[in-house]
Amino acid sequence: MISALNHPGSSERGFTLLEVLLAIALLAIALPVLLGLRNFDLDLQSRAAELTAATLLAQEKLLEIELAGQYPVGETVGEFSPLPLGSQTALQAVPRAIGYRWKRTIAPTPLEFVREVRLKISWLRGEREESLEVSTYVLTSRLAS
Repeated sequence: MISALNHPGSSERGFTLLEVLLAIALLAIALPVLLGLRNFDLDLQSRAAELTAATLLAQEKLLEIELAGQYPVGETVGEFSPLPLGSQTALQAVPRAIGYRWKRTIAPTPLEFVREVRLKISWLRGEREESLEVSTYVLTSRLAS
């Protein structure tokens, strides 16, 4: 029996050089684009992680402010302590909130016993400073100024 590959009139054939070169050219165009999208995806994931950390730190700081119960009008800045609010030293093994800073602004409102608390969390992202701002309103006691 003679195989179809040895038969000159066979309809089976391989790829031509032109088809192979065209496929390689398409890959040469597509691969850098796909790798660029992967790098963009990694950057977005990193930014999302930073925003999530900043949001959690802002929530923690607002809770700390509310638990203190005192709302003096003015501006305060600082860095986050190595231990989160309510944690025990034996459980804390990894440094946290490195590079994150906070700025708290407490402002009066038209209502005498209500204060606006604005909190700005900032951090460096490469050469640029990024920030996240949150605000809330709190009810003060008559003794607070």
